[in-house]
Amino acid sequence: MFTGIVEELGEVITRSDDHVVVRATTVLADTKIGDSIAVNGCCLTVVDFDLDAGWWRADVTLETFNRTSLGELGPGSPVNLERPVRLLDRLGGHLVQGHVDAVGHIVEPAPDLRIRMDPEMTRYVVEKGSVTVDGISLTVVDALDDGFTVAIIPHTEAVTTLSSKRQGAAVNIEVDITAKYVEKLISWTGSDAKASEVTS
Repeated sequence: MFTGIVEELGEVITRSDDHVVVRATTVLADTKIGDSIAVNGCCLTVVDFDLDAGWWRADVTLETFNRTSLGELGPGSPVNLERPVRLLDRLGGHLVQGHVDAVGHIVEPAPDLRIRMDPEMTRYVVEKGSVTVDGISLTVVDALDDGFTVAIIPHTEAVTTLSSKRQGAAVNIEVDITAKYVEKLISWTGSDAKASEVTS
């Protein structure tokens, strides 16, 4: 579980069809093999690292490349990095799983960021609610029929990949998990009630 507060702006060293190697320092401070690190909002597992040389490697499946924007990364690409939240940490953003729901595209870059995404996903986005863009916890300004807008403060733009993202760029989107749970619960309760009526 993450919070969407980017700890470090890393850089891709190499990427192949089955792994990615990332340059980093901060997120390696207490890292062990098997730990998770979010890369642009996508939870990946550390399979190798070198603290002194400042790099770590994650194996990446074809499914992950196909369902996220990680497949567009190449050597030199900046990436947002975050370690999982600990129970003693402050929850500065919101609860983020690191499971990408959709790939959106930038219509207007920061600071007045506008994202277009699958209209099927917009039901989970509400004004002043939380949304994750490339692993960054952001507050929705306007919920649109085909996406949403957020206002990016200078600090966030400076310390994340948003400073280099231009119109048309792909970004990983994770909607607020709470909204999906509520939808599932309401749907299940309705089905369960109908089934009870039929059998009674």
